[in-house]
Amino acid sequence: MQVILLERVEKLGQMGEVVKVKDGFARNFLLPLKKALRATKGNIAHFQGQKVLLEARNLSLKTEAEAVARKLDKQTFIILRQAGDTGMLYGSVSTRDISDAVTAGGVTVNRNQVVLDKAIKMLGLHAVKMQLHPEVRVAITLNVARTAEEADRQARGENVLKTEAEQARADAEAMFEDAQAARAAAEAGEELPGSEDAPKKKRAAKSADKAEEPAGEDADAAEPRKKKREKKE
Repeated sequence: MQVILLERVEKLGQMGEVVKVKDGFARNFLLPLKKALRATKGNIAHFQGQKVLLEARNLSLKTEAEAVARKLDKQTFIILRQAGDTGMLYGSVSTRDISDAVTAGGVTVNRNQVVLDKAIKMLGLHAVKMQLHPEVRVAITLNVARTAEEADRQARGENVLKTEAEQARADAEAMFEDAQAARAAAEAGEELPGSEDAPKKKRAAKSADKAEEPAGEDADAAEPRKKKREKKE
């Protein structure tokens, strides 16, 4: 089918050009959205008569779109979703979800202006394009997280999934270390503080006893000798 474009269509042509497209593309996209008219003699003549007005309207819309683009440029919008431990979402983020998030952020857009190159099914930061006008496109960032706190961590550059895995591993290692410490403490508990001095004290006491025993024997032996000396005298 041949159509005359009423605005610039990416990878197809500029306003006023007559192009040939597939019937389905024309019926399902170009004609319903008023981006083109069938290239009949009547429609071509109508376009030529309205060309100046159409160009002026297009310029006005482009100017408005550029103003919106400046507001959205490099902005980040948070979308909270449920997800599993692997980060896989329970469902995907739709164009409606994105347009609602942007609108809630203060800039009104519609779902048809969201360009999704691929479905968003994982947690994380995702770059998304917004087609505000056939000649105006801007990129935004979606911060898809399970909680607001998690979104803040992702915004700071943290890998939430990696951090959680590391935390789990760290917890396991800490438990293992605590178990080892408890076992070592239990083994050390058999000898209470100061118990190292006990054997020394016992040995010292034994030595003292031994030292005292000879002294007693000498005293007993010395007594008869003293008596003998006294008898001689």
